[in-house]
Amino acid sequence: GIPGFPRGKCNLYDFGVAVPLAVRWGAKVPGGRVVDDFVCLPDLAPTFLEAGGVSPPEVMTGRSLLSVLTSKADGQVDPTRDSVITGRERHVASARHDYLPYPQRAIRTKDYLYVRNFKPDRWPMGTGPGFGEPDGPVPPFEVLADQTFAAFADLDASPTKAYILTHRDEAGMQPFVEYMVGRLPAEELYDIKSDPYCLYNLASDESHSSVRQDLKERLMTTLRDTGDPRVVGNGDAFDRAPFSDPFGTRRRVDD
Repeated sequence: GIPGFPRGKCNLYDFGVAVPLAVRWGAKVPGGRVVDDFVCLPDLAPTFLEAGGVSPPEVMTGRSLLSVLTSKADGQVDPTRDSVITGRERHVASARHDYLPYPQRAIRTKDYLYVRNFKPDRWPMGTGPGFGEPDGPVPPFEVLADQTFAAFADLDASPTKAYILTHRDEAGMQPFVEYMVGRLPAEELYDIKSDPYCLYNLASDESHSSVRQDLKERLMTTLRDTGDPRVVGNGDAFDRAPFSDPFGTRRRVDD
């Protein structure tokens, strides 16, 4: 993702997770093509294994891309690759009190992005003055532009971050502050074709209720099938030691 920009790195919007995959392997991979199939990082290991004549172990959840790469077709090559799952737990461990993560999972299709925020009471970019911490002046521009940990530590230091925060009390700036560091609802749904920057949440729009429910079910089914710790058991494994309490100072988490 793009670091230091609102809704970039540490977010599950396209600006934060979408990365083109460029492949070259001589004559084995026909060039000059643009393929629209969804792929993700776990697909690379089984691809390399199959290319080397080795069967991927069953524990791998990714799928080999070799048939897509060796095809001569453009566009959608494998019709089953119509979506991708993304997720986030933590970036900067100390961004929130008690080292708590910000758990998100999402499913992206060619038309929609559905995001599930499991702990909407937490601050997605970490805490800062007036956002999970006592209100007060933010650090000066020079500090925010250079020191990620100064405030809202899950958003990397940058001039953009510094400008928005140091001008947050000016007329017209509040929407930008909220987009950058404000709390998020439990569910988000975006129409990628009409809203590529994911600014208008359609999760509560009745006309999109069937789309939201379908994508939610697809996402949760995949998470359960793959044993995602956020949806199996109590779903709080990452909220407990050693992940969120590395020094063993707490026995339980009270949200």
